[in-house]
Amino acid sequence: MKVDILASGSSGNCIAITIDEKTILIDVGIAKTKIEKRLLEVGIMPNNIEAIFLTHAHNDHVKGLPLANKYKIPVYAAEEEWQDIKGVNEDLVTELGIGGIFGTGNFSVMHFNVHHDARRPLGYVVRDKNGFTISICLDTGKVDDEMLSIMKKSDIYIIESNHDPRMVEASNYPNSVKARIVSHIGHLSNQQTAEALAKLVRGTGEKVYLVHLSSHNNMPALAEMTVKRELLKKGFMAGKHYELEVV
Repeated sequence: MKVDILASGSSGNCIAITIDEKTILIDVGIAKTKIEKRLLEVGIMPNNIEAIFLTHAHNDHVKGLPLANKYKIPVYAAEEEWQDIKGVNEDLVTELGIGGIFGTGNFSVMHFNVHHDARRPLGYVVRDKNGFTISICLDTGKVDDEMLSIMKKSDIYIIESNHDPRMVEASNYPNSVKARIVSHIGHLSNQQTAEALAKLVRGTGEKVYLVHLSSHNNMPALAEMTVKRELLKKGFMAGKHYELEVV
């Protein structure tokens, strides 16, 4: 299974997961033309996309949805989120209810609830026919026990490490925005992400991608150091027990 993170951050998010030349996208939060360009740069033909799975309806996750209409790609999102998603041809829409596993050719995709200020935001677990597993957890203000249980024993973790609370507090953001970011329906801090990964990583060579970093309230080196420090408490070293990449 091949992972290409085409965009990450508050300006847009898009992840491509490919098996045997067939691809699914998790979120399409940049312009359609940019998605097409970045797909081609990593060797993916847009007409080989089997499905698009949306985490939620915020613009940095849905901006590129015209791609679906152009290539007739089915789009999956929580039933409640479709109230805020516009412009997708009706015959391409699939509403995700509670639970369920959706097969899309080479892929098995399960969704789970996360905590963000959207109607019903989701994370996803993607498996291939051999059981290789990728967990994707983007915008969420906390990681609860149910989320950990669903994501455990994955081979790849793609998880947001959005901010450092001290940088948020020192920023010139309005107090209402600061409160939103650090709330339980906002975004994960570096420390929250590190603590979640300490419960998930078993030291069996897992690959971890830290994504959705704030360009104003975080630094890649800080996010990386925080996770490494927490995992080192368990005796796990990057490059030996797991692989870590900050996107």
